[in-house]
Amino acid sequence: MADKKIDARTVRHVATLARLEMSAEEIALYEGQLNAILEYVDKLQELDTANVSPMAHVAATATPMREDVGVTGLGEKSLANAPDREEHFFKVPQVIE
Repeated sequence: MADKKIDARTVRHVATLARLEMSAEEIALYEGQLNAILEYVDKLQELDTANVSPMAHVAATATPMREDVGVTGLGEKSLANAPDREEHFFKVPQVIE
């Protein structure tokens, strides 16, 4: 790693803020992983993005829509095995006073 931006002290500080207990081995592990992530971000910063328009998603996709068509519910079939019912509704124990 070229330039360490996060040291063990910083990892311990963040762990304290997050109320996490970490062993010395875990601190060393996360220190290395976080520095590797920041090193990769530095590589990305070197890219020329002047001609790249801002986007919310990397692929130009749209959410497929379907026709909004009303359908008949399950009706009597769904109520046939209900332990308790009232007219065409399931009857359940009250859970909120």
